[in-house]
Amino acid sequence: MEGGNKTDTVSESNVKYYTLEEIQHHNMSKDSWLIIHDKVYDVTSFLEEHPGGEDVLLEQAGSDATESFEDVGHSTDAKEMMQQYLVGNLHLDDRNKDSKEILITNSGESSSWTTWLIPALAAAMERIDITQQFQKYTGCSLGRWT
Repeated sequence: MEGGNKTDTVSESNVKYYTLEEIQHHNMSKDSWLIIHDKVYDVTSFLEEHPGGEDVLLEQAGSDATESFEDVGHSTDAKEMMQQYLVGNLHLDDRNKDSKEILITNSGESSSWTTWLIPALAAAMERIDITQQFQKYTGCSLGRWT
């Protein structure tokens, strides 16, 4: 299932966009696509040539491999070589999809540690300041509380 005709390279004027759903179908050794920095690459013909072995690419096939790609630290030559496998871009609606799907709810009640920790720290700091001021001006110690 392709979102357009595959080409060896993609020019800026003829950019093809693929949805994440389309890309996920390209996840086997005879048809392997990767997403790297929102660009889509057909690495099928490169699998056997990959210096790290084809399994490394197949593990990521049909998905976003950006993090894995960057973790390895590829050379400039490797990055330039990728251009020959470029088939398009990830559709705009699927970019940063994880961050869009975060649902934030607020019921008015929170069990978050910040709801009690911040006021507790403020009270403790105020207590320390009052104690220090008392000792400074009276010369008296408050005993075990200091």
